[in-house]
Amino acid sequence: MKLAVLADIHANIVALETVTDHLEHWQPDYIVVAGDTVNRGPCPLECLEFVLDKARQRGWQLIKGNHEDYVINFAHPGTISSPAEFDLYRSAYWTYEQLHEDVSALEAMVDQIDLAAPNGEAVKIVHASVRSNRDGLFPKNTDDQLRQKMYVAEEAPPAVFCCAHTHWPFVRHIDQTMVVNVGSVGLPFDGDYRAAYAQITWEANQWQADIIRLDYDWHQTEQEYFTTGFLPDGGPLVELILDELRIARPHLFRWTQQYEAAVLAGEITIAESVPLYLAKRRAELHGH
Repeated sequence: MKLAVLADIHANIVALETVTDHLEHWQPDYIVVAGDTVNRGPCPLECLEFVLDKARQRGWQLIKGNHEDYVINFAHPGTISSPAEFDLYRSAYWTYEQLHEDVSALEAMVDQIDLAAPNGEAVKIVHASVRSNRDGLFPKNTDDQLRQKMYVAEEAPPAVFCCAHTHWPFVRHIDQTMVVNVGSVGLPFDGDYRAAYAQITWEANQWQADIIRLDYDWHQTEQEYFTTGFLPDGGPLVELILDELRIARPHLFRWTQQYEAAVLAGEITIAESVPLYLAKRRAELHGH
C-alpha cells in the first residue's frame, strides 16, 4: 500500500504542479489532499480546479481545511461582524471573488478520511487534529499533547495518524501510532522553502513514512502575487504572506497575537501595523 498525502497548497499552483509530477511518478495507491488548497496565495481558482480535476479523473480525496472555512464564511452573510474584522479577512474575500463566489466545491470537502491497510490497520487523515481544523501538531509538542489531538477517548489509536496545518513536517512514533505531519506544499514554515509532501508505505506488515522536499520556481509564485492582483487587492496582510513565502517562516500568527486586538479596537490600522511588525520580526530573525 502506497499513500501520498499533500496539504497546505495555499493557492501556489507552481508548487502544486511540481509535487504532482513527483508523486505521480511514484504511483501511489491513494492520494489525499489534507486541506488548505485555497487562500493565503495567489492562484486559488487554478489550484481548486486542478485538485477537483484530479479527484474526478484520478480519485484524489479532498479534505477541508481552515482556509476553506474562511472562504466559505463569505457565502453566509453575518459571519463578519465589522469593517475591521472584514479587513482581517480581506485576503480570504479576494479568494472568494476569484472563485466567482462559488464555494460549493469547498463545502463538499470532508473533515476526515479513514483508510485501512491490507491487514485492517487504521489510517486516519485530518487537516490539523481531531479537535478542529485549527488545532495542529508541532514537533515541539509532547507525546501526551499529541495523543490528545490524535483520537478521542472512545476510539482505538490508529496505526497511522496523518495531519498538516502547521507547515512543520515531521514523523514520530507514539505508542503504536506513527504520526506524520506532511508539511506544506506551497508555504513551508520550517526555514526550508522547498515544497513538502509525505510518502507513506505499508509493506511486510510495517509502516514507513518519508517527507519529500522538492525545489520549485518560487520566484514565479512570487511574481504571481502581483500579476494576479493578490497584492494589493488582498489587503496589507498579503505583504506578510509574501514574506512568509520568501523566508519560509510564519508571520500571520505572530502578527495576530501582537496587533489583532488593537486593530479591532480601532487603535491602529492594519496598514500601519504591517511595517512595524516586519521591522520587529526581521530584527528577531537576525538576532538583533
